[in-house]
Amino acid sequence: MNSIESLQWRYAVKKFDENKSLSATQINTLKEAFNLTATSYGLQPVKMVVIQNKAIQQQLVKHSWNQPQVAQASHVLVLCIPKEYTVKDVENYFSLVKNIRNTPDEILDPFKIMLTSSIGNKTQEELSNWNKNQAYIALGNLMTVAANEQIDSCPMEGFVPEKYNEILELEKHNLTSVLVLPVGFRAEDDYMKDLKKVRRETSEVIIEL
Repeated sequence: MNSIESLQWRYAVKKFDENKSLSATQINTLKEAFNLTATSYGLQPVKMVVIQNKAIQQQLVKHSWNQPQVAQASHVLVLCIPKEYTVKDVENYFSLVKNIRNTPDEILDPFKIMLTSSIGNKTQEELSNWNKNQAYIALGNLMTVAANEQIDSCPMEGFVPEKYNEILELEKHNLTSVLVLPVGFRAEDDYMKDLKKVRRETSEVIIEL
C-alpha cells in the first residue's frame, strides 16, 4: 500500500488479537522509527519504554481507564519525558554532535550558548510542556510508520501517569509517562475493523493561498 492507503487502513484498534505478536524485525522498526523522530533542535528529550510482559500489561489496564487493549496488545509503548530537564542534557547533545560530526567548537559554540541560555531560563513546567509536545511528534511518527508496516495501534492519553510511573519504576530513570501506544494486530471481531473512516472533505480542512 502507498502512504495514503496505509493511513486509510489505520484506525484506533478497539480489540487486538491476543494470539498474534510482532516479530523482532517489526518491533525493531518501531524502535528505529522512534529514534529517528524529529525533535526540536534534535535534542531528543523523549524516551520510550517497550513492554512485552502480559503480567505488567494486565496490571496497567486498571490504570488505563480499563481499556483492555493494553493487555491484549503484542507490545505496549510508553512515551516518557524527563521529570527534570537541565542544561546538562543540552551539553550532552552537543558532545554527541561533536563526536559524530567532528564539528569544530567555533561553529558549535554560538548555537550551544544560545540553546543552553534558553533552556536555563525556562521553568521545569515550561520545559515539561515543551518536551510533552515532542512526545506527540514521536507518537504521530510511530503511528504512521506502524500503518506503513501493517502494524495496528491505539494511541492513548487516557491513563494515570503516576501509576504507570510507579509500576514501571520510571522515577529511577528521571522519567514520567505522558503517552501510551499499544501495538499489535487487530482482532477479526473488532467492531471498528470494517467501519468507514469518518473524515471531513479535504477542502474543509485545507486552506490554500
